Amino acid sequence: MTVKPEWLRVKAPQWERVGAVKEILRDLALNTVCEEASCPNIGECFNHGTATFLIMGPACTRACPYCDIDFEKKPKALDPTEPDRLAEAVRRMRLNHVVVTSVNRDDLPDGGASQFQRCIAAIRAASPQTTIEVLIPDLCGNWDALAEILAAKPEVLNHNTETIARLYRRVRPQGDYARSIELLRRAKEISSEIYTKSGLMVGLGETDAEIEQAMRDLRSADCDILTLGQYLQPSPKHLPVQEFVTPDRFAVWQQWGESIGFLQVVSSPLTRSSYHAEQVQQLMQRYPRSQSPLALP
Repeated sequence: MTVKPEWLRVKAPQWERVGAVKEILRDLALNTVCEEASCPNIGECFNHGTATFLIMGPACTRACPYCDIDFEKKPKALDPTEPDRLAEAVRRMRLNHVVVTSVNRDDLPDGGASQFQRCIAAIRAASPQTTIEVLIPDLCGNWDALAEILAAKPEVLNHNTETIARLYRRVRPQGDYARSIELLRRAKEISSEIYTKSGLMVGLGETDAEIEQAMRDLRSADCDILTLGQYLQPSPKHLPVQEFVTPDRFAVWQQWGESIGFLQVVSSPLTRSSYHAEQVQQLMQRYPRSQSPLALP
């Protein structure tokens, strides 16, 4: 199935604004997941002056067959200047909300948790009004490393489940579905005030019932925010698309997800985990953490 339907077309960006963002990124020698993972929303996000920064990369220690980020068995040593360069980019771009993610760094004992912590601290110092979202890998189940990241007090802890349990061995061969759910559950145990978030791709051969079960599993871990988007094959060497899911089905999942207790569900064919991430600020005002979480159904 190679022909994309009409609803997957994106608007042409205003290249002047895109160029300004790219100039900052090149000047500060920073990577973004927008570019490295070939995100279809790169034009829209760069037009709005936003980006999802990719730290400790761009080479990953895992080779997931759906992902366009480069794989490298021996990634480079961490750059001690990266946190300050990242903070300077946030300052220059005047970001109200920033998303910081990383490649998997299974070569590091803490999975890169200390670098996340340094980046959060640097952003806080340079732009104290900016809310921070970290999109983290599974850390190989190192819960002490998770606690280290949470000690830096980001507003949002995001970890993408990506797919349903049955497809994990094919889609995320070095990952573990139960471990991803457990990470989100433990994040709330460690830091009850954190907003937790996860994302799922569809179109890889899952059933509606399996998607709904994954959503229930995430709610059982008290996950607050969910993103649902269409998987798109980055190249012929990656996993093929099994189905292009219609916008109507995404709308049904959004309504159902809200009905079972998610505070926010962003669900559309072009949704990605950081798409319109800045909207979490409105959610924070509506559901301050001093308020009890919504009860599970």
